[in-house]
Amino acid sequence: MKKVSSAFLLAHLWMAQVFAEELTITGGSIIITGGETFTAGTYNITGGTLTLSDGTFTSGSVLIGGNSLNISGGAITGGNLTSSSGNLTISGGSFTLGGTGSSLSLNSLAVVYAGPAIQRITPQSFEQSFGSGENHFKMEFVTIGNPGNTPSVGVYSGNPNHAGAPYSVGAVNYVYNLGKHEVSREMIDKANASGGLGISMFDLSSLGGNGPNRPASGITWHEAARFVNYLNTSQDKQAAYNLDESGNLLLWAIADSAQGGVNRFRHKDAVYFLPSIDEWYKGAYGTPEGTFLSYPTENGLAPTATAGGTLANTAVYGQTTLAGPANITEAGGLSAWGTMGQGGNVYEWVETALDGQNDSPGESRELRGGGWTFELQWSTGVEVLLNSFRTDSLPNTGYNHMMTGFRVAAVGIPEPSTLSLFAASIGIVLRKRRRRI
Repeated sequence: MKKVSSAFLLAHLWMAQVFAEELTITGGSIIITGGETFTAGTYNITGGTLTLSDGTFTSGSVLIGGNSLNISGGAITGGNLTSSSGNLTISGGSFTLGGTGSSLSLNSLAVVYAGPAIQRITPQSFEQSFGSGENHFKMEFVTIGNPGNTPSVGVYSGNPNHAGAPYSVGAVNYVYNLGKHEVSREMIDKANASGGLGISMFDLSSLGGNGPNRPASGITWHEAARFVNYLNTSQDKQAAYNLDESGNLLLWAIADSAQGGVNRFRHKDAVYFLPSIDEWYKGAYGTPEGTFLSYPTENGLAPTATAGGTLANTAVYGQTTLAGPANITEAGGLSAWGTMGQGGNVYEWVETALDGQNDSPGESRELRGGGWTFELQWSTGVEVLLNSFRTDSLPNTGYNHMMTGFRVAAVGIPEPSTLSLFAASIGIVLRKRRRRI
């Protein structure tokens, strides 16, 4: 394997780019200050120092055996970070691990953090609390990053590589949060009791039971909107949807509308809301690396059918109607972003109208993700889980009523600080064993 020493790099620092299969520092220093790009399959620090104050350094693996890796600007990307000694100091810029399966292995690494967010491809989840007393409940959210990603472009043709006539989908230019799970029956019951919402659900007593953790199904779009309004107003935040006394949607004024006045359904100051088709699609089929997959699974391949569980690359579909849906925390494996149940279990409302315009309150809304049973129309098999599949229903009805549920999206939630999350993920320093992040 070709190796490039630190002396070589220092002698050739004037070059705009340096490529090597393996890059080793045994003494001296590499200082990246002028926007240079360094790429290596493996980067070893056995002595000396790498200081990054500008430019980028990309490596399949970063190994620290002695001395230090300092980041004060620019960006360094590594598939794996392994340390037996030495220091990682981040006072500006960013360190990004690779995709799913990347690792952070720390034995005696001292981490000093004084700057930007630690960027980790593997998404993190956190809980938010609502209600109080006996009506208290929690909802878990996943952070969806990579803002400004390229959309998935295509037509609804049944081809798994196409995703979006009459518009491209999946591009979101901001960081947001998406419910890790579908909304449960218990959440609806407690919100009803606390806020007097009057939301009704389909009786699943003959379909496996009305357990508290089963998905809230038989929900209309207007009822889902009422629920997320409660999430906002119960925390003294702006309601997302302008509902009249009968529960029907009215458009917000352009000045009050989200997304620069384009989305007349959603208020610009709302924190919780139904996910738009872009927000829902990105969480289901997108990846932290910016690509799109055919199915909402970690590997993007057709999932194995299951009646319930959490095994990777499984989904709750292809079951009998009488089996009913699985609990929201047992609705199959996770998507690449870490959400569960965006393929199968129950269909999910999205905020977006079928034509993508959100300018007419009564028009049909999209439903996505497929359901648990193969015995109903549009539920014949794995094809309903494809990124190219969608159906729709009017907002005051439910498509295949017992199979219609939803999940919640949000922006601006005061989630745990990045430093706290990073500290939690590297707490294994004290235990001296490998941790996946």
